[in-house]
Amino acid sequence: MPGKVYLVGAGPGDPGLLTLKGKVALERADCVIYDFLANEALLRHTRADCEKIYVGKRAGRHTMSQDRINRLLIDKARQGLCVVRLKGGDPFIFGRGGEEAMELSLAGIPFEVVPGVSAGHAAPAYAGIPLTHRDLASSACFLTGHEEPSDPDSPLAKVMEDASVTRKAQTLVFFMGARTLSEIAALLLKQGCDPSIPAAVIRWGTTPNQEVVTGTLADIASKSASIQPPALTVIGEVVRLREKLRWFERLPLFGKRIVITRAREQASPLREALAERGAEVVEIPTIEIRNPDSWNPLDDAIRRLEEFDFLLATSVNGVRNFMARLKACGRDARDLKGLEIGAIGPATTKEFESAGVRVDFTPSEYRAEGLLDVLEGRDLTGKAFLIPRARIARDLVPQTLRERGAQVEVIEAYYTAAPEYKPEELEALLIPPPDVVTFTSSSTAINFAKLPFSEKVRSGLKNAQNASIGPVTSATLRNLGMSVNIEAKVSTIPGLVQAIEDSFRDPS
Repeated sequence: MPGKVYLVGAGPGDPGLLTLKGKVALERADCVIYDFLANEALLRHTRADCEKIYVGKRAGRHTMSQDRINRLLIDKARQGLCVVRLKGGDPFIFGRGGEEAMELSLAGIPFEVVPGVSAGHAAPAYAGIPLTHRDLASSACFLTGHEEPSDPDSPLAKVMEDASVTRKAQTLVFFMGARTLSEIAALLLKQGCDPSIPAAVIRWGTTPNQEVVTGTLADIASKSASIQPPALTVIGEVVRLREKLRWFERLPLFGKRIVITRAREQASPLREALAERGAEVVEIPTIEIRNPDSWNPLDDAIRRLEEFDFLLATSVNGVRNFMARLKACGRDARDLKGLEIGAIGPATTKEFESAGVRVDFTPSEYRAEGLLDVLEGRDLTGKAFLIPRARIARDLVPQTLRERGAQVEVIEAYYTAAPEYKPEELEALLIPPPDVVTFTSSSTAINFAKLPFSEKVRSGLKNAQNASIGPVTSATLRNLGMSVNIEAKVSTIPGLVQAIEDSFRDPS
């Protein structure tokens, strides 16, 4: 029995513009066949065992012909697989999705089309150009610039012979027209268009690499001569609004390349916060969170919860695994009644609260010293503390508590390991060089320093700023011989993001 093919629009570049239905299709996929213009960040929505096949096509460089792509879709579906054909923008707007759908139909393969946000209107929107405006344009026309406009028999030339295409109150949007823009402009001028009508060329629209060149119909081709595909051209009076409406390029971190070294499963809050501010985020996880070799010690402590007076958590991972084992041992949040619970910071507190557990105290300073400060002045003699944490961590808290007469059980709830990278992988990620490298723990710093960087990458990193989440991580960076250019005033992810934003704020 054949599988099914989903022709999914990946959107124009910003991964946040993928539709919810497209995300669901990716999550179900056994195989994803994706294009050059489909942001690879979208592949994080797929399962680990999903097969991913790149078939990108660029001008003069085709990884795979269209005929072979059609055959690949059919072959994979006939294997009974759920196949996602991930296409930039919208599949049916200059995306050859109609051709692929026709081949699937002829082959008797079930398929579904999941429309995507088209670059035709999204790229101008991110450039601050509304395609229609009550006072300036009552319609918009989408055209392909890929054909030869100078050929009178080409579909583009024939369409542009229609006087309605060049009327003043219409916005023209050309896809794939960077190479033929001078010919397009000449043809429009021949048709009687005003040479002074505003025009814009947008490259990599909706991404942090977005580049916009503006001019008039008479000079836009010469002004944008250095622009390489993928690019989109907008011609019309609405381009005049760009200067006041260019919101995307005014985001505080627009165009900045920022590296995240945090574990991949924990990177989302930092990645999303940086992307919301316009940054290009590069993920190089330097730690992986792994379960301990045995759950027995933690399970044993959970069975003896009544023996403890305090439960201290110094990380989100510690809370997450502790609560998971609590459930595995047949217990729940109600069994924590009677324990005084302390969490090192807001994220750790939030993790407890999401499991229905109320935290009794969180220090104002989000590090080990802060927990000790909260307990300062209390008689801890004979009090029993349970601390589920990483295999390797600072011993300041348990050591100090023992010195004050407390009984402390430190139980391994997880451990961190360093992922392996090849030098060429790191080159692909770190060239061009980043503006900022972020460190959210001492482990991320230590493991980053051990990565097998090539000399080319090391040279580029010399100009990058190192951003630390707090004093402990900063001390580790300095011990490794690395500079600390940015340090969060508040040791949280929002605090780190704010510190990075402040460092790039225009002093004027």
